[in-house]
Amino acid sequence: MALLVWQDELNIGIEVIDRQHMRIVEMLNHLHVTRQGMQREAVAEVIDEVVDYTLSHFAFEEELMEEAGYPFCAAHKRVHEVFGKRVAEYRLRFQAGEDITEELRSMLSRWLFNHIRGDDQAYAAQVKQHLNQFAREHQGGGWLGRTLKRFFG
Repeated sequence: MALLVWQDELNIGIEVIDRQHMRIVEMLNHLHVTRQGMQREAVAEVIDEVVDYTLSHFAFEEELMEEAGYPFCAAHKRVHEVFGKRVAEYRLRFQAGEDITEELRSMLSRWLFNHIRGDDQAYAAQVKQHLNQFAREHQGGGWLGRTLKRFFG
């Protein structure tokens, strides 16, 4: 399998999320390169890194959706949980000595790209609106900055 290439169509328009998605793609490419070196310990480290980073990304994404009041947040979270269980099975297979690296990388890349194009695009507009409103309300450095500006120009 060739290295993955980020495509602009995968951007959902929330910079922090887009950067996290790009980082996951970089990690998947690193997994591919590391596997070619055939050093099992290095591959194990990259698998742990990509899985841990992806799960922390999910938690961050879920927090944004909750704050924005996204109505399908619970369903989106369940998709993440099912994915987490699936990845945990791959991790166990690897720890048992099976070479699952390319299978895992292939599954992760297909799942990630489909998830971004579907589930993540679905929440993007509502989260962007929430983030923009939050930014407008907190321009000027918060309540103290706004108060000082109001009184002292």
